[in-house]
Amino acid sequence: MTSAKLVAGNWKMHGTSADLREVQAIADAAHALDGRVEVALCLPATLIHRAAEAVPGFPVGAQDIHMADQGAHTGDVCAAMLHDAGAALTIVGHSERRDAHREDNSCVRAKAEAALRSDLRVILCVGESDGERGSGRAVEVVCGQLDASLPGGEAAAGAVPDSLAIAYEPIWAIGTGKIPTTEDIAEMHRALRQRLLAAYGDAGGQVRILYGGSVKPSNAAEIFAIPDVGGALVGGASLRAADFLPIVEAAAR
Repeated sequence: MTSAKLVAGNWKMHGTSADLREVQAIADAAHALDGRVEVALCLPATLIHRAAEAVPGFPVGAQDIHMADQGAHTGDVCAAMLHDAGAALTIVGHSERRDAHREDNSCVRAKAEAALRSDLRVILCVGESDGERGSGRAVEVVCGQLDASLPGGEAAAGAVPDSLAIAYEPIWAIGTGKIPTTEDIAEMHRALRQRLLAAYGDAGGQVRILYGGSVKPSNAAEIFAIPDVGGALVGGASLRAADFLPIVEAAAR
């Protein structure tokens, strides 16, 4: 497994064909880093195929996946469709999916297992609300999410650690400009590492744990210096190369 940090962009519901120039600029810069940091972009489904054709070899991903291989699931996208479009990875369990689409841990786990069975890499998201943080239950809540969402069985066999990353995203920090203290981030990543070791043994020690939640050029270097932070899942700052690449460069350093 590579020891390089992973910096993945989540474009959410942003981006049209006019924005492929940003994908190209990010991919070109990532290639020039010669593997010192791994970069990926999780794009709207409508852009995956065009982006994969525009930047061959650069990891383009999805933001969600359905747990079934096919079927009567109007509006959903399965692993075979994502492969066909050129995707190499997918996010599962983002807080916006857990909240707005009522996805529980068992649903997230099934999606992760479906992706891994189909050779799609997975970024699995966990995170606490402001109320859970304020009540002192943040570590308990997030580790509980992780335990119940982690893929298991044949889906995880051989896939960990190379095909799985965890993204810790405090819900109250996403898009708000607020971030936990470095001590809080370190505590959470340390706790998540212990749960990964418990689940997967030595392989759990190599799974990258990303931080997400208002990551930007001004705070990226400080966040990447925290023990057990293996990269970042970046939202709004990933939409433009001028904003995203300084974060990538901080990870490379």
